[in-house]
Amino acid sequence: MTGQRIAVVGGGIVGAAVAHRLLSVDPSAQVTLLEKEDELAQHQTGRNSGVVHAGLYYTPGSLKARLCRRGVGLLRDFCASHSIAYQEIGKVLVALDEAEESRLGDIQDRATANGVPGVRRLNGDELREIEPHVRGIAGLHSPTTAIVDYPGVTRALVAEMVERGGQVRLGLEVTGLTERGNQVVVTGRAADGATVEDVYDLVVICAGLQSDVVARLAGDGPDPRVMPFRGEYYLLRPEREHLVNGLVYPVPDPRYPFLGVHLTPRVDGAVMVGPNAVMALAREGYRWTDVSPRDLAAVLAYPGFRKFARVHWRTGITEMIGSLSKRAFVAAAQKYVPELEVADVVPGPRGIRAQAVDRDGGLVDDFRISRRGQVIALRNAPSPGATSCLAIAEHVVDMVLGVDTEGAA
Repeated sequence: MTGQRIAVVGGGIVGAAVAHRLLSVDPSAQVTLLEKEDELAQHQTGRNSGVVHAGLYYTPGSLKARLCRRGVGLLRDFCASHSIAYQEIGKVLVALDEAEESRLGDIQDRATANGVPGVRRLNGDELREIEPHVRGIAGLHSPTTAIVDYPGVTRALVAEMVERGGQVRLGLEVTGLTERGNQVVVTGRAADGATVEDVYDLVVICAGLQSDVVARLAGDGPDPRVMPFRGEYYLLRPEREHLVNGLVYPVPDPRYPFLGVHLTPRVDGAVMVGPNAVMALAREGYRWTDVSPRDLAAVLAYPGFRKFARVHWRTGITEMIGSLSKRAFVAAAQKYVPELEVADVVPGPRGIRAQAVDRDGGLVDDFRISRRGQVIALRNAPSPGATSCLAIAEHVVDMVLGVDTEGAA
């Protein structure tokens, strides 16, 4: 297996972790990381909340649960050894009524089954001891939930990969994947419009928002399809950042596909309020004015989207109202922090969640990885994908090399 030429498509944190892992376990491999933007971590990695998820919600035994829990430890250790900001500030799930309080037990059971340390139930008084400005009748506290600098992690992974002999090619968009015997011809378009063609023994697709598009270039099936959901944030004004000490989250409602507005401190000290979840009008459409007729037509034509929309249209309208009205957006956060006022927030960043949807309209909950010949594609890696990146890399590289490499240097 030594000396293989391997291309990793996608310069976000998962692609960086896979490229780094390949050279960690096989120093003789010739690894090239391909990224269509002119910088790393320009989409999901550089535009998320920076939360390191502890593994509270995920179905025990699922790939998400297993890779999240292992990923937390790997990520914490990597940050410590590379002097990257990693802060265990803790998270509270806040129950506003008895119905939400009743759901805390199931979440605690999942957390315990997944091995999440220190999780405990809170009554209203105990909740206020941790978060004095937060109101709720009960809560669930995860003290080890953390925040991190994910772009910093990405840059460190790639820098170390390059030190070990790997290559990075920025500004190269993959436009074709053609198998030729036991090899794959990768065709790309450079920033200057020139066509580039190279041959690799293996290709690993970690293309995030474009993962299904790139996978289909290699002949992979059309399902699941990535649906781009835009998440918009506000930021607390600096003088109001004291309103939260750690992460303040709602209790998930299993009837709805997204979590809802929450409050999230970042490692730079800022506090984010959000996100909402509205269907983006382009795969990389961070504003209402970013419209791709091709992307939009593909979404509307997909049977899975139409079935999803029929079930969740009311939620979709609510999310759109929050997107268009600052007052409505803040009102969602005021349920948890009553002191919060509209004047306390300013516009913040926007991100896109690459959520895979099956043809039957169901959101793909677990990580999903496919293999076709010499091409491995990570087809679905939503949250906690960034948290799990180093564990995902172990899992994918085991598939690439056909051996168990867990624990290798």
